[in-house]
Amino acid sequence: MTVIAVVDYGMGNRRSVEKALEHVGVRAAVTRDHDQIRAADGLVIPGVGAFPLAMRRLDEFGLSALIRARAAAGVPVLGLCLGMQLLFERSEEIEPTEGLGLIEGDVTALRAGGLRIPHIGWNDVSFRGDALLTDGLPAEGCAFYHVHSFAARPTRPEDVVGTTEYGEAFATIVACDGVMGVQFHPEKSSAHGLQMLGNFARVCGAAPVQA
Repeated sequence: MTVIAVVDYGMGNRRSVEKALEHVGVRAAVTRDHDQIRAADGLVIPGVGAFPLAMRRLDEFGLSALIRARAAAGVPVLGLCLGMQLLFERSEEIEPTEGLGLIEGDVTALRAGGLRIPHIGWNDVSFRGDALLTDGLPAEGCAFYHVHSFAARPTRPEDVVGTTEYGEAFATIVACDGVMGVQFHPEKSSAHGLQMLGNFARVCGAAPVQA
């Protein structure tokens, strides 16, 4: 059975993600144990809160270097909400902070054009071309549940898989090789969110774990 490690650095709704992954038929482990993370077929980085604190906690537990190493070894990685933002090179939230650097680009404040911040609620997401994460979802796009005040700005347009609008158009699904991220919460996004997690699980099952 495919095993996915939900990286536990003390932030984010880890148990909800674990239950959603189990619902799509994989064994999920909420863990910060390095051996468990090395043995997993894929990694999910959840997150709710502020970017600088998240990076400090990842560093304190030795997880930043480990996540980078597993991604370099070809293990699929999926970031959710703040977890997606952590995949990028840096963020301006609160103070300039270096991220994991797995996807090129920055994280800056959402330019909501006078709309309420944080952005909370269901928003339609439009897909760009075919992608593993969106396989089986409606070609015209569908809605997912967002909660955030900052947005990722990928350097490379080809890394953007899906976009949505809230005052501005911004990237809400990204992918670069085996590193993927979604700005929304698939575990709170009903059937379409579970479909996306199932797609990630299938990617993990197809990717051999390298030491």
